[in-house]
Amino acid sequence: QVQLVESGGGLVQAGGSLRLSCAASGRTFSNYAMGWFRQAPGKEREFVAVISRSSRIAYADSVKGRFTISRDNAKNTVYLEMNSLNPEDTAVYYCAAAGSIANPYSVGQYDYWGQGTQVTVSS
Repeated sequence: QVQLVESGGGLVQAGGSLRLSCAASGRTFSNYAMGWFRQAPGKEREFVAVISRSSRIAYADSVKGRFTISRDNAKNTVYLEMNSLNPEDTAVYYCAAAGSIANPYSVGQYDYWGQGTQVTVSS
């Protein structure tokens, strides 16, 4: 089992920044690809970013150039730095872990999920 706990969400004005953290415990963190997803009210959960075990990175087109994912295996933590936020980024943000992954963009590929952290961007 892997337990994931997100933090760092909050209310921010458009154009502002937030840094989300996801602390992992349980099994060896470095063995997992880590992803960030988000879910806005009335919408499906969508892919935001992923960082593989070897630190290969991919982003959704909607956040490229604004968000940065990183991981610190010594701290068992994955981060999501979010800049130039806009109201469309408002959602609950979830981190997720995958032991093996063929399609990192798919919710179903991930084995463990955090409880989510709310990000609200005001206009």
